Amino acid sequence: MQPDTPSGAPLTPAIVFENLQAFQRTFALKAAIELDVFRAVGQGPGDVSSIARHASASERGIRILCDFLVVSGLLQKVDGHYRHTPSSAAFLDPNSPNCLASIVGFLSLPALREPYEHLADIVRKGRTVLPGEGSVEPENPIWVEFAQSMAPMMAPMAGPLGAIVLEGRTGPMRVLDIAAGHGLFGIEIAKQNPQAHVTGLDWAPVLRVALENARKAGVHDRYDMLPGSAFDVPFGGPYDTVLLTNFLHHFDVETCVGLLKKVRGSLKPCGCAATLEFVPNEDRVSPPMPAAFSMTMLTSTAAGDAYTFRELSDMHTKAGFSGVKAHPIPMSPHTIVMARA
Repeated sequence: MQPDTPSGAPLTPAIVFENLQAFQRTFALKAAIELDVFRAVGQGPGDVSSIARHASASERGIRILCDFLVVSGLLQKVDGHYRHTPSSAAFLDPNSPNCLASIVGFLSLPALREPYEHLADIVRKGRTVLPGEGSVEPENPIWVEFAQSMAPMMAPMAGPLGAIVLEGRTGPMRVLDIAAGHGLFGIEIAKQNPQAHVTGLDWAPVLRVALENARKAGVHDRYDMLPGSAFDVPFGGPYDTVLLTNFLHHFDVETCVGLLKKVRGSLKPCGCAATLEFVPNEDRVSPPMPAAFSMTMLTSTAAGDAYTFRELSDMHTKAGFSGVKAHPIPMSPHTIVMARA
């Protein structure tokens, strides 16, 4: 006899159906963002007719979509009118300064979504079915979309990372931002330290997005671009700090150690490397988001993974670093790993 659920309620197959139909929630949210539903709800009055007019959509379609969003916990329904939840008001209404809606551009890319149609085959082979090295294939255009779309998700991490890296330091310093993407992390250090000079390394089309962000932040005169692959381009230096944000997880341990050795060689004595990662606990199933990120790496890379702090510490130690410390970012799935050359 099967045990009851922890709450004491009779066991049901609901979780099976919820997981099999989870794709509906993904595409409903994507459609609502594309139709600008969350802006319409925020502006009011929130009835089907006004939302449909705003979205240039059918009333039947809007009614069913919005009801589904209520069931999914993304909207509320009061007296036939739709209202924001606290989360949708903060993170999905374009009028909110914390809106994350743009991330749908990257997270719904076919290159990231379609491999899941072949997950059994991926599990058999232990690597992505995407061509070559998967998402990290040279000059992969998805990283331009990443730089353009994902900045709102990464921005809350930039301030804490800058503060931990600088530790109140002022005065002239050189920073290398590897796989800079949107550039926000290096830009944040330049904002916190007016004498910091940042070099962003990434593919040339991606760096143009980073440079524009540096211009918006008023630090473009202290932002240089170093186009190319982190594995091939000479880093130059020496640098006071090297940033490796959301990068190591794309590669196997041996590749990460080799890159970290190159990073250490580019640093001044006692310079620091700052690595930002999804870091699961040793059980590899908690916390949920860092632990689940391994699946993203399985489907999109040849050998990447979400590494535990012990694994990351070992990598840094093998590369010649010392004093490796973890700094979990509050209210975030990310951890900053600091190490000294």
